[in-house]
Amino acid sequence: MLKSNLWKLLLSSAIVLWAVLSLVPIQDRDFPEFIVERVEVRQTEFLALMDEARSRHENQKAPSVFVALRDIANERQIDLATEFFPRIPLESSLRNVTKRNNLLLNHLLAESRGRLQLGLDLRGGVAFTLEVDESAVANLRDFEREEKLAKAISIISDRINGLGVAEPIVRAVGTNRIEVQLPGVNTRDNPDVLEAVRKPARLDFRVVHPFLSPATTPPGEEPIGYEVMTMEREGRRGEVIVDEFFVRRTWEMTGETVTRAFAVTDEMGRFQINLEFNSEGARRFAEVTREIARQSRELQQRTGNPNARALLAIVLDGRLYSAPGVTEEIGGGRAQITGQFTQREAVELANVLNNPLDLPLRVQEQYEVGPTLAAESISSGARAFLIGLACTVIFMIIAYTSAGVMAVIAMAINLVIVLGTLASIGATLTMPGIAALVLTIGMAVDSNILIFERIREERKLGKSLPAALEAGFEKAFSAILDGNLTTLITAAIMIFLGTGPVKGFGVTLAIGIFSTIFAALVVSRLFLSIAVHGGFAKKMTMINLLGATNFNFLRYARPAFIVSWAIVAVGVATVIYKGEAIYGKDFVGGDQVTLSFENRLDIAEINRVAANLGLTDVSVGYTQEIGSNIETLRLSTRFDDAAPLVNALLETHPEAGFRVLGESRVGPTVGKEIRNNALWAIAWSLVLILVYVAFRFEIGYGVGAVVCTIHDVLMTIGIFVLLDRQFNASMVGAILLIVGYSINDTIIVFDRIREELKLDPQAKLASVINRALNLTLTRTLVTSGTTLVTAIVLALVAGGEINDLAVTLIIGVIVGTFSTLFIASPVFYWWHRGDRDHVEKGHDVKPVYDWDVGGKVAGAKPIDNK
Repeated sequence: MLKSNLWKLLLSSAIVLWAVLSLVPIQDRDFPEFIVERVEVRQTEFLALMDEARSRHENQKAPSVFVALRDIANERQIDLATEFFPRIPLESSLRNVTKRNNLLLNHLLAESRGRLQLGLDLRGGVAFTLEVDESAVANLRDFEREEKLAKAISIISDRINGLGVAEPIVRAVGTNRIEVQLPGVNTRDNPDVLEAVRKPARLDFRVVHPFLSPATTPPGEEPIGYEVMTMEREGRRGEVIVDEFFVRRTWEMTGETVTRAFAVTDEMGRFQINLEFNSEGARRFAEVTREIARQSRELQQRTGNPNARALLAIVLDGRLYSAPGVTEEIGGGRAQITGQFTQREAVELANVLNNPLDLPLRVQEQYEVGPTLAAESISSGARAFLIGLACTVIFMIIAYTSAGVMAVIAMAINLVIVLGTLASIGATLTMPGIAALVLTIGMAVDSNILIFERIREERKLGKSLPAALEAGFEKAFSAILDGNLTTLITAAIMIFLGTGPVKGFGVTLAIGIFSTIFAALVVSRLFLSIAVHGGFAKKMTMINLLGATNFNFLRYARPAFIVSWAIVAVGVATVIYKGEAIYGKDFVGGDQVTLSFENRLDIAEINRVAANLGLTDVSVGYTQEIGSNIETLRLSTRFDDAAPLVNALLETHPEAGFRVLGESRVGPTVGKEIRNNALWAIAWSLVLILVYVAFRFEIGYGVGAVVCTIHDVLMTIGIFVLLDRQFNASMVGAILLIVGYSINDTIIVFDRIREELKLDPQAKLASVINRALNLTLTRTLVTSGTTLVTAIVLALVAGGEINDLAVTLIIGVIVGTFSTLFIASPVFYWWHRGDRDHVEKGHDVKPVYDWDVGGKVAGAKPIDNK
C-alpha cells in the first residue's frame, strides 16, 4: 500500500513544502532587525555600523536606517557583501563597491518583505504622478494629446503589470498627468524603491560629434545643435570613470521600432541588452550606422589613426548609457546596449525598453496612499470570509465524517499551493483575486463531493469500501477533468486576451485549476487510500442529504426557460436604458478632491456621510507625501458628486477642520481596453468551449453549455442593475467568476448524462436527462450552498465594493444553480428534439452487450450506429 502511494506522498510533500517556503515570510519584517539576523561573519563590526546608521537616522541625517547604512558603506567604500555577507552570491564581474552595496541591500530589503502582498484596496501603497512635458505636445491637437496620453497609460500598465497580478492603478489626472499607484510598496526603508518603475524609457539613437570632445573644446566654441552628455564606466579596479561627449540634440531614430529587448551576458560575463527591430527599424538603423561608418573613415583620414571610430549614442530617458563605435553598416535588425549593468538593472532596462514611451514625462509628486477600503470593511470582509469557510468545513465534516476531514485537509493544501504559487510570481492579493480564490475553493469542494457521492453510489451497489473507493475515483475522474479543463479554457483566454484585472483573474484561476485537480486526484486519493487500504477506516459514513429524488425537471423546463429569459430581457433593457449610468467611477472616471485636516476622520465615518447623501460610489484614502509627515485626505467620486460630499463633511464634522487643497478630474481605473478585453475574453471562451465540448461530448452539449453561460452572465448583470447598483473594478472579477462557475457546473451534469446514456441503452432521452439531474442534485445543491453561505455572510456584514462583490456572487450562484437544472440540459434536449437517436448520430454512446453478439461475458463497447 505504501509502495504504491510513495510517489504521491513524496510529490505532495515536495509541492506543499515549496508552497509554504514561497509564502514565508507572511508579513513584512523590520529591516534593521532582519539584516542583523542575516549577518554571516564579523557580527560585532556590523553591529557598530548599524548603531552608527541608527544614530544618523535619529538625527534626521538620513530618511531611514536602510539609507543611512547604504550611505555610510558607500562613503567609506566598505564592500558589505565581502565583509559581512560572503555567502550571498553577487555577480562576479561586478567590482564597483557602490553598485555591489546597492545590489546587496536591495536584495536583503526584498527578502525582509512578506511574499504575498495585499492590494491597494486592502493595504495601500505608493503613488506618483507623471506630468507631460508641455513642449513636446504644444503643437498637438486635443484628440492627438488624448491619444498619446492613453497610449502612455497603456504602456506604463504593461510595464509594471506584465502578468496582470500586480494590480496597480494607472489613470489620467486632468489632461496632462498620469497617476500611478503601486500596491505592496513602501518607501519607509528605501525612498528610491520606485526608480525602476517610474522611468519613462524614452529611447533615442543619436550621433556623437566625430571630431570634437568637451575635454578639448574651448568655452564658447561648442558645436551648435549638440549637448554635453556624460557616460560612466567601470575601471579595472572597480573605480567609476566619467567620459564626456558632444551628442546631437535631435535623435536619428527612437525605440518605437524595437520589437524585443532582452538581457544577456557577453563573453566576459558582463550584462548587456540585445535589441531587435521591426523592418522599418532595421532599415533606418542600417542607414544611421552607414552614415556613422562614413564619419569613422573620415575621422581615420583626419587623424591618421586606423583605429579611430565615430560613435553612436544610445540615450535612455536623457541619460547616455553607451556609445559604441561604428565602422561599418549594421544590418540584420539587431543592436546591443552595453554598459556597467548589474543583472537586475539589465533585466529592468530590457523590460522598460519592451514598453517604451514616445511621450516625455517627468515625476511631479510622490506620496504614500492608504487602503481604499475602510479598516472596518476589510476586517468585516475577512471575518465573513472565515465564517463562510468555517461553515463549509463544518458541513463537509458532518456530511462526510472521516472522508470530510481528509477533504478539508486536501482543500487547505490546495489553498496553500495557490497562495504559494501567487507569492512566487509576485502577485498582489486584491478583491478580484479573492473572487478567483472563492471560485477555486468552490471547485475544490465540488471535486471532493463528486468523488464522495460516487463512492456512496458504489457502496449502494454492494461493493466493498476499497472497491468503492477505486470505482468512485475512476468514475469521477472524467467529470472533474472536463469541468476543470473547460474552466481552464476561460482562464487561458483571459490570460492571452485580457489586461489588468482580467488577466490577473485568469492567472489566479489557472493556478487554482491545476492545484484543484492535483489536490482532488492526488492528495485526496492519497489520504483516502492510506485510510482505507491501510485498515485505518473500516467504514466511511456519509449522510444522504436528499435521499433518492425523482423530480421531472424537463416537465417544468419550458415555463422556467420563458420566465428566466423574460427576466434577462428586462435586465438587458434596463442596462440599455441606463447606458453609461450603470458604470461607476472605476469605468468612467470622476472627480478627485484633496483636503487638508486638523483631526483625522475615520474612513468608515466618511463613507457613512456619503451614504446619507445617497452617494455609494465613493473612494476614500489618506495620502502622505514621501519625506513628509503631513497627511492629506483624497476623495474620489463620480463626476459632480465631490462638491456635495465635501460640503456635507464640512457641515457634519467641523471639528475635523477640512480645507480643500485641490480638485481635478481623473480618468477611469478600468479603461475601455480592459472592459473590451473582458468582453472579448468571454466571447472567445464561449467559442472554444463550444468546440471543446463538441469534441469531448457532442455538439448539442456545447450549445447547451454556451446558452447556459450567456444566460447566467446576462441575468446576473441584469438583476444587479435592477437592484440599482453600479459596476466598479471588482465587478470584473465577479462576472468572470460567474462564467467559470456556470461552465464547471454545467459540464458536471453533462458528463453524467453522457454516462447514463451508455448505461441505459433503452431509456428515452428525457428519462436519461432527468435521472442524471437527480443523481447530481445533491452535488449541485451542496456545492452551490457552500459558496452561497460565504457570499451571504459577506453581503450581510461587509459594505462598499465587498458588498457589491458578495451580492453578485449570490445572484450568480442562484442563477447558475437554476440554469444547470432548467436551461443547460433542456437546451441539449431541445437541440436533439427529444430524440435519443439524434444524439447517437453525433456521438457513439449506444453500447452493445456481449449477449447481443453471442459473447460469454457481459460488457459494453461502442458500435456503429448506422
